[in-house]
Amino acid sequence: MTEPFGVYVHVPFCAARCDYCAFATYTDRDHLMVRYVDACVAELGAAARRGELPAATTVFVGGGTPSRLAPDELGRLLEAVPRRAGAEVTVECNPEDADERRFAVYRAAGVTRLSFGIQSTRRHVLDSLGRRPVADAARRCAELAAAGFASFNMDLIFGAAAETDDDWAGVLADVLGLETPPPHVSAYALTVEPGTPLAAAPDRHPDDDTSARRYEMADAALAAAGYRWEEVSNWARPGHECRHNQLYWSGGDYLGVGSAAHSHRDGRRWWNVRTPERYVAAVEEGRAAVAAEEVLTPDERRFERLVLSLRTPAGVPDASLPDHPELAGLVERRHGRAVLTVRGRLLANELSTRLVPTAPDIPRRGRRGRPVSCAP
Repeated sequence: MTEPFGVYVHVPFCAARCDYCAFATYTDRDHLMVRYVDACVAELGAAARRGELPAATTVFVGGGTPSRLAPDELGRLLEAVPRRAGAEVTVECNPEDADERRFAVYRAAGVTRLSFGIQSTRRHVLDSLGRRPVADAARRCAELAAAGFASFNMDLIFGAAAETDDDWAGVLADVLGLETPPPHVSAYALTVEPGTPLAAAPDRHPDDDTSARRYEMADAALAAAGYRWEEVSNWARPGHECRHNQLYWSGGDYLGVGSAAHSHRDGRRWWNVRTPERYVAAVEEGRAAVAAEEVLTPDERRFERLVLSLRTPAGVPDASLPDHPELAGLVERRHGRAVLTVRGRLLANELSTRLVPTAPDIPRRGRRGRPVSCAP
């Protein structure tokens, strides 16, 4: 059977920048949109001619705000991605962009899954995050997605200083109580990123103990509603797991297209220039848009797979996380695997430093893992 292969397309345009966002997104570059899509199509074509673009099993269009693109432009971009039969195709969408015409074009372009940045259903919480509120966003997005897509996801953020436990319980109840609840939910702890407006406002910083409590609330509510955790910050009903994310978590291969997009192939990682104008200029001039790369040794790759697997229900081989009294209550041992408990997931980054590689003398590079943080 052919190995899975993913394509990630980064769309860096946003109408407004949230106070917590440190991603490669821009609110003043909309004039580049058509040229940017042209450049992405050209980058995909060049990769195909080099034999570096097999038909994808998963495609994920993220950002930024992909739904800022005109629907036909997004369709043109997806048309340039070769896909296998049954491929999962996800597009991130802001609630204010959700409408029937847009989604009809998405379906015609092969989109099978939508991901909505809901973040909260409480206006004062959204205001505290610098996030634009949209009336009845969760209900409207769910109705539109359920009418024509195989699956959809809602992103939520917890831990804002303006949020109470009752607020968070209400958000979970609002989302899970929808007539058609999202089959997949991502719940991220608010993270303070350097250089953001949130970082400059200490009075708005999240409290670690509060965030931990709200994570436990989310896990309990989602489990009671029939969701299974698939990664520290992700839960899904059976059959609605995000295949593209699973490709990342298993250390699979993928091509990143667009500014700031990352790629991985057989232990080689590379990433494109960060800003859209530099990316467009490079492609239009026939130059590679790659900013830098690194090649991991086999030992480093094995270790990274352990770090990523530790964050999922698959866990790691029992011997990779030696038993120790300090791990009591954080790890469950079953069928030769060490799997994090709910409390253990809260400390996934710290526990990854205790992993014992299966091969000797593995360098410590890359042992921090991916933090629980807000999504774009």
